[in-house]
Amino acid sequence: MSKHTRSQRPGQKTGTQGRRSTPPAERQIGRHDAARGERKDAPAHKSGEVWLYGHHAVAAALTNPSRKILRLMGTAEALAKLAEDAGDLGNARTCSRREIDAVVGEDAVHQGIAMLTRALDHNLTDVLELSSANPNACIMVLDQVTDPHNVGAILRSAAAFGAVAVIAPDRHAPEENGVMAKSASGALDKIAYIKTTNLVRALEEIKEHRFWVVGLDAHAKDMVGQVKLGGRIALVLGAEGEGVRRLVLETCDHVAKLPMAGDMESLNVSNAAAVALYEKVRQDTKT
Repeated sequence: MSKHTRSQRPGQKTGTQGRRSTPPAERQIGRHDAARGERKDAPAHKSGEVWLYGHHAVAAALTNPSRKILRLMGTAEALAKLAEDAGDLGNARTCSRREIDAVVGEDAVHQGIAMLTRALDHNLTDVLELSSANPNACIMVLDQVTDPHNVGAILRSAAAFGAVAVIAPDRHAPEENGVMAKSASGALDKIAYIKTTNLVRALEEIKEHRFWVVGLDAHAKDMVGQVKLGGRIALVLGAEGEGVRRLVLETCDHVAKLPMAGDMESLNVSNAAAVALYEKVRQDTKT
């Protein structure tokens, strides 16, 4: 665990050299002419394509200029409501709920709306440079959290509490998908979800941009309220049961635990993330 003070961060970078400006992706909404009941809209799982569904997820995608939208389909009622929140729907196709079931699955709570789109492509370096002027920037780092419902819920909390990104490893973490987007309730298009090949190296890069890294671990000595979370902080959480892996935990500057009563040993990771984010915002507003 690092012993450095805030003024002694090794390898600290202060500038924003090399910032790359990427123009928003071209937005396209195509018309789909499949006959009723056919499964031509079914996901072909082409690289980078994803079906989103649900009112909030689709509305957020429509208002995100970085989204490349390929198809939009919905019931007449759902499309009318969507237009109220998202504006022009382009060549959206009116269809039955049955047709939407055929493309996203009968168990999906799609609310009568579905969209085929390109997955977003965020870059950690760009996000760090863009947040360089934010004295209270917060990044959530997930170590092998595999459930897209949990990741989506964490994205939602992260957006609600003002975090700038959620980072996960390439392996043992879900790709952007409809379940995640639905659970995030629009937050997937409001906060960067970044996959990285090496979580430890990503944490080192985060440190170089003047972030302090705090890992949550049930065996930590200090409670999360006893650790300074004000300022530029990366919060690291692991999967339930396994927790944060040893090498990742050793990369953290501090380790803290949540106060637990009775025989409960842990919270669902999305709940733990919300508690930690609340504590960080509380400390930021107190100082």
